[in-house]
Amino acid sequence: MTSAISVGQPVFTRVVEGFGTVTITPVDPAADSALIHSWVTQERARFWGMGEASRELVQEIYEDVDRRTTHHAFLVSRDGEQVALFQTYDCAEDRVSECYEVQPGDVGMHLLIGPDEGDPQPGFSANLLEVFFSFVFSDPATRRVVAEPDALNTKAIARLERTGFVLGPQVVLPEIDLPEVYLPAKPAQLAFLSAPGAAPTAG
Repeated sequence: MTSAISVGQPVFTRVVEGFGTVTITPVDPAADSALIHSWVTQERARFWGMGEASRELVQEIYEDVDRRTTHHAFLVSRDGEQVALFQTYDCAEDRVSECYEVQPGDVGMHLLIGPDEGDPQPGFSANLLEVFFSFVFSDPATRRVVAEPDALNTKAIARLERTGFVLGPQVVLPEIDLPEVYLPAKPAQLAFLSAPGAAPTAG
């Protein structure tokens, strides 16, 4: 993904018939940390790994992401309502690179859909994912999306498979202990989605 991203300015908009207008906007750590904190500390988001984080820590984490040119965080809105947190990263510059052979054009992805408001809507996640992939693959340098959900997160893994991802090996992402960020070791299921027209690969 390109590093030329301005906080607060939408980078992608797609009108999905029967669903609404989906907009992808870079996270503003100061303005958005309260909303993100309210999402990541819920039990339903336990696999995000931030259940005990304070709002201040959430802001610090996304300030660190904002400083990087290899990692990006976005809030996703549907008809003006924020509904998901979406992150992308250069796999070659991430801990996942220690777990598989990174190929040129590999872009990693994290996704957290916000809490449901009202009755469940059939196709909600599928429509959002379709827009996400349109955005990621709009960069011609992106050849493959790599996901690494927690190996115990069977719901997320099943969703990826339904979307067309090819499952790769289960791995253990190594611990990262730096002054600006701490990530514990994580058992993960690698999954791969090739760019449209490319042959599917897994690893």
